[in-house]
Amino acid sequence: MIRKRSVALLLVALLLTAPAIVISQSVGQKRTLIINGHSTQVPLITVSGHPYVGLEALAVAINGSLSSSGNMFALSFSGGSPNRVSSATASESAAPAPAAQTQAAPSTQGFSKQFLDAGIEQMSTLREWHAVLASAIQNGIPLSAGLLAPYRAQAATNLRLAEVAAVTPNDHSVSQLLNNEFQNMTKLADKYVKMRADMTYISPDALQNDGLNQRLIACGRSLRSMAASGKFVDDGSCN
Repeated sequence: MIRKRSVALLLVALLLTAPAIVISQSVGQKRTLIINGHSTQVPLITVSGHPYVGLEALAVAINGSLSSSGNMFALSFSGGSPNRVSSATASESAAPAPAAQTQAAPSTQGFSKQFLDAGIEQMSTLREWHAVLASAIQNGIPLSAGLLAPYRAQAATNLRLAEVAAVTPNDHSVSQLLNNEFQNMTKLADKYVKMRADMTYISPDALQNDGLNQRLIACGRSLRSMAASGKFVDDGSCN
Protein backbone atom coordinates (compact mmCIF):
# COMPACT_ATOMS: atom_id res chain seq x y z
CA MET A 1 0.00 0.00 0.00
CA ILE A 2 2.79 2.40 0.92
CA ARG A 3 4.64 1.59 -2.34
CA LYS A 4 1.53 2.29 -4.46
CA ARG A 5 0.97 5.59 -2.69
CA SER A 6 4.58 6.65 -3.34
CA VAL A 7 4.28 5.84 -7.04
CA ALA A 8 1.05 7.83 -7.27
CA LEU A 9 2.63 10.86 -5.62
CA LEU A 10 5.59 10.63 -7.99
CA LEU A 11 3.28 10.60 -11.04
CA VAL A 12 1.39 13.65 -9.75
CA ALA A 13 4.65 15.53 -9.23
CA LEU A 14 5.80 14.73 -12.77
CA LEU A 15 2.50 15.92 -14.25
CA LEU A 16 2.68 19.20 -12.34
CA THR A 17 6.23 19.93 -13.42
CA ALA A 18 5.82 18.86 -17.06
CA PRO A 19 4.30 22.17 -18.32
CA ALA A 20 7.10 24.12 -16.68
CA ILE A 21 9.67 21.88 -18.35
CA VAL A 22 8.05 22.31 -21.76
CA ILE A 23 7.88 26.09 -21.36
CA SER A 24 11.46 26.41 -20.13
CA GLN A 25 12.71 24.42 -23.10
CA SER A 26 11.01 26.81 -25.51
CA VAL A 27 12.38 29.98 -23.87
CA GLY A 28 15.17 31.63 -25.84
CA GLN A 29 14.88 29.40 -28.88
CA LYS A 30 15.64 31.16 -32.15
CA ARG A 31 12.61 30.95 -34.39
CA THR A 32 11.99 32.63 -37.74
CA LEU A 33 9.55 35.55 -37.54
CA ILE A 34 8.52 37.06 -40.90
CA ILE A 35 7.53 40.74 -40.77
CA ASN A 36 6.23 42.35 -43.98
CA GLY A 37 7.94 39.63 -46.01
CA HIS A 38 11.32 39.95 -44.27
CA SER A 39 12.55 37.17 -41.98
CA THR A 40 14.14 37.91 -38.59
CA GLN A 41 15.57 35.79 -35.79
CA VAL A 42 14.02 36.54 -32.38
CA PRO A 43 13.66 34.55 -29.13
CA LEU A 44 10.18 33.02 -28.91
CA ILE A 45 8.26 31.41 -26.08
CA THR A 46 5.58 28.86 -26.92
CA VAL A 47 2.81 28.46 -24.34
CA SER A 48 -0.09 26.07 -25.03
CA GLY A 49 0.77 26.13 -28.71
CA HIS A 50 0.75 29.96 -28.93
CA PRO A 51 4.01 31.84 -29.74
CA TYR A 52 5.03 34.93 -27.74
CA VAL A 53 7.89 37.36 -28.31
CA GLY A 54 9.32 40.07 -26.02
CA LEU A 55 8.66 43.70 -26.94
CA GLU A 56 12.36 44.60 -26.72
CA ALA A 57 13.32 41.86 -29.17
CA LEU A 58 10.47 42.89 -31.47
CA ALA A 59 11.58 46.53 -31.39
CA VAL A 60 15.09 45.49 -32.46
CA ALA A 61 13.70 43.27 -35.23
CA ILE A 62 11.65 46.10 -36.77
CA ASN A 63 14.32 48.78 -36.30
CA GLY A 64 12.08 50.53 -33.80
CA SER A 65 12.28 51.69 -30.20
CA LEU A 66 10.51 50.86 -26.95
CA SER A 67 9.88 53.27 -24.10
CA SER A 68 7.73 53.14 -20.97
CA SER A 69 6.22 55.26 -18.25
CA GLY A 70 4.29 53.68 -15.40
CA ASN A 71 1.91 51.09 -16.86
CA MET A 72 2.15 52.43 -20.43
CA PHE A 73 4.59 51.11 -23.04
CA ALA A 74 5.20 52.82 -26.39
CA LEU A 75 6.47 50.80 -29.36
CA SER A 76 7.28 52.86 -32.44
CA PHE A 77 8.89 52.09 -35.78
CA SER A 78 9.47 53.84 -39.09
CA GLY A 79 7.84 51.15 -41.21
CA GLY A 80 10.94 50.71 -43.38
CA SER A 81 13.47 47.89 -43.40
CA PRO A 82 17.13 47.62 -44.41
CA ASN A 83 16.29 44.80 -46.82
CA ARG A 84 13.68 46.86 -48.63
CA VAL A 85 15.91 49.91 -48.85
CA SER A 86 18.83 47.93 -50.19
CA SER A 87 16.60 46.13 -52.69
CA ALA A 88 15.20 49.40 -53.96
CA THR A 89 18.68 50.86 -54.30
CA ALA A 90 19.87 47.84 -56.24
CA SER A 91 16.89 48.01 -58.58
CA GLU A 92 17.47 51.69 -59.26
CA SER A 93 21.15 51.16 -59.99
CA ALA A 94 20.38 48.27 -62.33
CA ALA A 95 17.71 50.11 -64.28
CA PRO A 96 18.92 52.21 -67.24
CA ALA A 97 18.68 55.96 -66.78
CA PRO A 98 15.90 57.51 -68.89
CA ALA A 99 16.90 59.90 -71.62
CA ALA A 100 16.91 63.55 -70.60
CA GLN A 101 14.49 64.53 -73.34
CA THR A 102 11.88 61.99 -72.13
CA GLN A 103 11.80 63.17 -68.50
CA ALA A 104 8.55 64.90 -67.72
CA ALA A 105 8.76 68.10 -65.74
CA PRO A 106 6.81 68.01 -62.45
CA SER A 107 3.44 69.69 -62.56
CA THR A 108 3.31 73.12 -60.96
CA GLN A 109 -0.36 72.68 -60.08
CA GLY A 110 -1.75 70.88 -57.03
CA PHE A 111 0.41 68.52 -55.00
CA SER A 112 3.14 66.21 -56.23
CA LYS A 113 2.59 62.52 -55.45
CA GLN A 114 5.84 62.24 -53.49
CA PHE A 115 4.93 65.16 -51.25
CA LEU A 116 1.34 63.99 -50.79
CA ASP A 117 2.54 60.57 -49.62
CA ALA A 118 5.10 62.13 -47.27
CA GLY A 119 2.54 64.61 -45.93
CA ILE A 120 -0.02 61.89 -45.20
CA GLU A 121 2.65 59.89 -43.38
CA GLN A 122 3.53 62.94 -41.27
CA MET A 123 -0.11 63.59 -40.36
CA SER A 124 -0.48 59.95 -39.33
CA THR A 125 2.55 60.20 -37.04
CA LEU A 126 1.23 63.42 -35.47
CA ARG A 127 -2.12 61.71 -34.78
CA GLU A 128 -0.35 58.79 -33.07
CA TRP A 129 1.71 61.22 -30.97
CA HIS A 130 -1.43 63.14 -29.98
CA ALA A 131 -3.34 59.92 -29.21
CA VAL A 132 -0.65 58.72 -26.78
CA LEU A 133 -0.62 62.10 -25.03
CA ALA A 134 -4.43 62.17 -24.79
CA SER A 135 -4.61 58.60 -23.50
CA ALA A 136 -2.04 59.29 -20.79
CA ILE A 137 -3.92 62.40 -19.63
CA GLN A 138 -7.36 60.77 -19.67
CA ASN A 139 -6.19 57.67 -17.77
CA GLY A 140 -3.92 59.42 -15.29
CA ILE A 141 -0.78 57.71 -16.58
CA PRO A 142 2.45 59.47 -15.53
CA LEU A 143 3.72 61.58 -18.42
CA SER A 144 7.40 61.80 -19.24
CA ALA A 145 9.55 63.05 -22.08
CA GLY A 146 10.77 59.48 -22.61
CA LEU A 147 7.27 58.17 -23.23
CA LEU A 148 6.63 60.66 -26.04
CA ALA A 149 10.20 60.83 -27.40
CA PRO A 150 9.80 58.10 -30.09
CA TYR A 151 6.78 59.86 -31.61
CA ARG A 152 8.45 63.26 -31.52
CA ALA A 153 11.57 61.89 -33.22
CA GLN A 154 9.55 60.10 -35.92
CA ALA A 155 7.47 63.23 -36.57
CA ALA A 156 10.64 65.31 -36.94
CA THR A 157 12.02 62.79 -39.44
CA ASN A 158 8.78 62.64 -41.44
CA LEU A 159 8.56 66.43 -41.51
CA ARG A 160 12.04 66.62 -43.00
CA LEU A 161 11.11 64.02 -45.64
CA ALA A 162 8.01 66.04 -46.58
CA GLU A 163 10.06 69.23 -46.88
CA VAL A 164 12.55 67.50 -49.18
CA ALA A 165 9.73 66.05 -51.32
CA ALA A 166 8.08 69.46 -51.86
CA VAL A 167 8.42 70.64 -55.48
CA THR A 168 5.28 72.58 -56.42
CA PRO A 169 4.16 75.91 -54.90
CA ASN A 170 1.29 74.12 -53.16
CA ASP A 171 3.72 71.54 -51.78
CA HIS A 172 5.82 74.29 -50.20
CA SER A 173 2.76 76.06 -48.80
CA VAL A 174 1.45 72.93 -47.09
CA SER A 175 4.97 72.04 -45.95
CA GLN A 176 4.96 75.23 -43.88
CA LEU A 177 1.58 74.29 -42.38
CA LEU A 178 2.92 70.84 -41.49
CA ASN A 179 5.83 72.52 -39.75
CA ASN A 180 3.40 74.74 -37.80
CA GLU A 181 1.42 71.67 -36.74
CA PHE A 182 4.61 69.93 -35.61
CA GLN A 183 5.69 72.96 -33.56
CA ASN A 184 2.27 73.25 -31.91
CA MET A 185 2.20 69.54 -31.09
CA THR A 186 5.65 69.90 -29.53
CA LYS A 187 4.43 72.82 -27.40
CA LEU A 188 1.35 70.89 -26.29
CA ALA A 189 3.35 67.80 -25.30
CA ASP A 190 6.04 69.82 -23.50
CA LYS A 191 3.35 71.75 -21.62
CA TYR A 192 1.82 68.66 -20.02
CA VAL A 193 5.15 66.92 -19.42
CA LYS A 194 6.27 70.01 -17.50
CA MET A 195 3.01 70.11 -15.54
CA ARG A 196 3.61 66.50 -14.54
CA ALA A 197 7.21 67.22 -13.56
CA ASP A 198 6.01 70.17 -11.41
CA MET A 199 3.43 67.88 -9.73
CA THR A 200 0.61 70.06 -11.10
CA TYR A 201 -2.79 68.39 -11.18
CA ILE A 202 -3.90 67.47 -14.70
CA SER A 203 -7.62 66.94 -15.17
CA PRO A 204 -8.62 63.93 -17.33
CA ASP A 205 -10.54 66.32 -19.61
CA ALA A 206 -7.78 68.95 -19.71
CA LEU A 207 -7.33 68.71 -23.48
CA GLN A 208 -11.00 69.45 -24.12
CA ASN A 209 -10.56 72.93 -22.69
CA ASP A 210 -7.09 73.57 -24.09
CA GLY A 211 -7.05 76.21 -26.84
CA LEU A 212 -3.79 74.92 -28.33
CA ASN A 213 -5.24 71.44 -28.54
CA GLN A 214 -8.32 72.75 -30.35
CA ARG A 215 -6.06 74.51 -32.88
CA LEU A 216 -4.19 71.25 -33.47
CA ILE A 217 -7.41 69.37 -34.15
CA ALA A 218 -8.73 72.09 -36.49
CA CYS A 219 -5.43 72.17 -38.40
CA GLY A 220 -5.43 68.38 -38.74
CA ARG A 221 -8.91 68.46 -40.25
CA SER A 222 -7.86 71.19 -42.67
CA LEU A 223 -4.78 69.26 -43.79
CA ARG A 224 -6.78 66.06 -44.29
CA SER A 225 -9.33 67.99 -46.36
CA MET A 226 -6.58 69.38 -48.60
CA ALA A 227 -5.06 65.93 -49.03
CA ALA A 228 -8.43 64.49 -50.03
CA SER A 229 -9.31 67.27 -52.48
CA GLY A 230 -5.82 67.80 -53.86
CA LYS A 231 -6.29 71.56 -53.48
CA PHE A 232 -4.53 74.05 -51.22
CA VAL A 233 -6.95 76.04 -49.07
CA ASP A 234 -5.48 77.93 -46.12
CA ASP A 235 -8.32 78.57 -43.66
CA GLY A 236 -5.94 80.00 -41.05
CA SER A 237 -6.31 77.12 -38.58
CA CYS A 238 -2.67 76.05 -38.99
CA ASN A 239 -1.18 79.52 -38.53
